[in-house]
Amino acid sequence: MNLAWLRSIKSAYRQEPLTSFAIAVGAVDALIGGVNDSGSLFSFGLLTVGSAIAVRWFLIQRSRPSIPEKVAEHYLPPSSSRPQMPLLIPAKKHRR
Repeated sequence: MNLAWLRSIKSAYRQEPLTSFAIAVGAVDALIGGVNDSGSLFSFGLLTVGSAIAVRWFLIQRSRPSIPEKVAEHYLPPSSSRPQMPLLIPAKKHRR
């Protein structure tokens, strides 16, 4: 197995464990149903994988903001037209 492929599977499983589990179970059901010539198990596996992918796609679409955020309008200028105030630093005491 490729290391990058394994990392991407682990990352996907950590993000969405429920849908990843459903995809894994459906894929195993479809594989067993295809090998044993069991059409009902094969179709159930494909249905499970398809529904898990649809749920994941729906969750991804729902999490994206549909309306872009507006840029804030500033009514005041970025800098003041008045001069800056002097810094108030206490006078240093001179030692004699």
